[in-house]
Amino acid sequence: MSNGPISIESLLQKQKAEKDAAAKPKFLSKEERASIAIAKRAAEIRGQKDRDEAVKRERDALESQIRQRERDNAPPPRGHQNRHNNNSYKSRGPPPANAPTGPRADRNKNSSSSSSMPPPPPPPAAPSTDLPMSQEPDMSTMTSTELDDLRTRYLGVGQKKRKIRKMNDRKFVFDWDATDDTMASAPAFLPIPQNAPKSMFGRGHIAGIDDGGRDAMERRSTVVDERHWSEKPLNEMKERDWRIFREDFSISARGGSIPCPLRSWTESDIPRQLLDCVEAIGYKEPSPIQRQAIPIGLMRRDTIGIAETGSGKTAAFVIPMLSFILSLPRFTDDNRHLGPYALILAPTRELAQQIESETRKFASPLGYRCVSIVGGRAVEEQQFNLREGAEIIIATPGRLKDVIERHVLVLSQCRYVVMDEADRMVHLGFEADLTFILDALPTETMDGEDTSVGMDIDGGAVRKGRTRVTTLFSATMPPAVERLSRKYLKRAAVITIGEAGRAVDTVEQRVEFVNGDEKKRLRLLELLNSGEYPSPIIVFVNQKKTADMVAKDLHRANWNASTLHSGKNQEQREAALQSLRSGESDILVATDLAGRGIDVQDVSLVINYQMANTIEAYVHRIGRTGRAGKLGTAITFLTNEDEELFYDLRKALSESAVSKVPPELARHEASQHKVTRDMKRKREGEED
Repeated sequence: MSNGPISIESLLQKQKAEKDAAAKPKFLSKEERASIAIAKRAAEIRGQKDRDEAVKRERDALESQIRQRERDNAPPPRGHQNRHNNNSYKSRGPPPANAPTGPRADRNKNSSSSSSMPPPPPPPAAPSTDLPMSQEPDMSTMTSTELDDLRTRYLGVGQKKRKIRKMNDRKFVFDWDATDDTMASAPAFLPIPQNAPKSMFGRGHIAGIDDGGRDAMERRSTVVDERHWSEKPLNEMKERDWRIFREDFSISARGGSIPCPLRSWTESDIPRQLLDCVEAIGYKEPSPIQRQAIPIGLMRRDTIGIAETGSGKTAAFVIPMLSFILSLPRFTDDNRHLGPYALILAPTRELAQQIESETRKFASPLGYRCVSIVGGRAVEEQQFNLREGAEIIIATPGRLKDVIERHVLVLSQCRYVVMDEADRMVHLGFEADLTFILDALPTETMDGEDTSVGMDIDGGAVRKGRTRVTTLFSATMPPAVERLSRKYLKRAAVITIGEAGRAVDTVEQRVEFVNGDEKKRLRLLELLNSGEYPSPIIVFVNQKKTADMVAKDLHRANWNASTLHSGKNQEQREAALQSLRSGESDILVATDLAGRGIDVQDVSLVINYQMANTIEAYVHRIGRTGRAGKLGTAITFLTNEDEELFYDLRKALSESAVSKVPPELARHEASQHKVTRDMKRKREGEED
């Protein structure tokens, strides 16, 4: 029985099945891939062999043609001899009388005439192989050497191919060939004439060449002073010595016309009265920030100082400030009510009171008064302290703005402003208060400044010149601090000590993974009871309730501990710090409130019972120890909840010269890359 015709649907299905089969990737076995590769390689070898044979056939044909010409010894074609004949006639003078002068047809008719002269012989061929393209060489007159040269030149026969070594991208090959030497055929240098002027093409040189030769080099080498800068007097310091000096103390300064840093207190331009105060206080050597900031401050120049915590910034701005005040008239009943001469702004009460304590060490012997205006105290009390006036005011931005708005204080003669820890003030939300205070300062130009009138961005007339000396110190430079510096500082010098936001190398940082409050408490008591770390000791936590809980545990273990956090009033805060300084308390349990602004001498140990929320807060915490060049230790308890800081913490430990990254932190997954809070939150959501 015969089958009927194929339907259209069946045909379409068959075509679709064939297309699908063709579209699917065909997976070959290992043997099939090997056979295809072998066939492809064999085809390549055959093609290369065919090409080599074709080149060989062409070369053999050309060689056989040359050998045939050598055997036939046939003269070259003389198609170009007419030109040589004409030239020879011209060189010999006019032709003879019986020479043919008619056209070639006439000369051919009279060729039997015996009076016609034969043409001159062709000129002899030159032995050179560099002939014009239209003229072929006369191989009959060439020697065997010339023929070999010609064959080598045009056929490449007999030349040894230079072996070229393949170069790797990561390795430079210094192989070279003797033919690459270009000095072998270079002409010798021409001698310099003795009567040539020495100013030709160079200062004291002839065409840029030292006319003294080796003797001059030896004379210059004996002039170089190899002594270290510490072995030289001040008047023998060269630019090279100052560069080494700045490198030794990690000092970097920019802004133009930067003065040389201080080598010692006695070699400075500080007034004698202030030097006596420095000696009485007991400062032996200036710190790096003091070495560069004080000379710039004595020039009454705006300054931006970026230095690590615990670097002695207070004296760096107090000494130039008092030098400025010494040039002003003393307070009398006529000018006392016009306000202070200098203003120091700090972010916290503790830092303001610390600056006040340090400033009084310099100002009191000179007869100047310092008054602090901070929150937590009654405004009436501070108004009472201002009744006799004060040359220096130390204040927090919020309380100072309140005092100015109440007309308790005016700033009519304030010409020196210091903003300490400017990044912290901006972080706490004091940027608007800072702007209000700086705009309340006098607008009259200082004496000796340019008083010309310029134009501002909006087209208004403004008076040029500085109205005050402004100094800004900060650990980092966030955008808000940069805005303040651009608006209120004029041609400021920027000083950077070390690396901004980096811990000092005098602090040994240790990290321990301790999970659970009970294990943390036992480890804390174990460290304290080891007797390795003398008091005072500071323990940092993140919450107020945790601080009270840790202090209670320490009291039960017979340790004298005090607490410092925002839940205490100003009197309680001062009492806690004073008990730690006096030795009445061995341990201070505090939040980040004590991270900046407190200066407790000889803190041997800082324990981060809880890791800080930011790496910047961590750096400031551990900066409470290892101050003034002394060594200190910081121990941090870590848990897996702190993994978003592991990367930055590992980086901080690796950058420290006295610290090591523990293996557990180095191998942790979170320390290999930056973990943000969003990534952590997403990961926790996936686990749930």
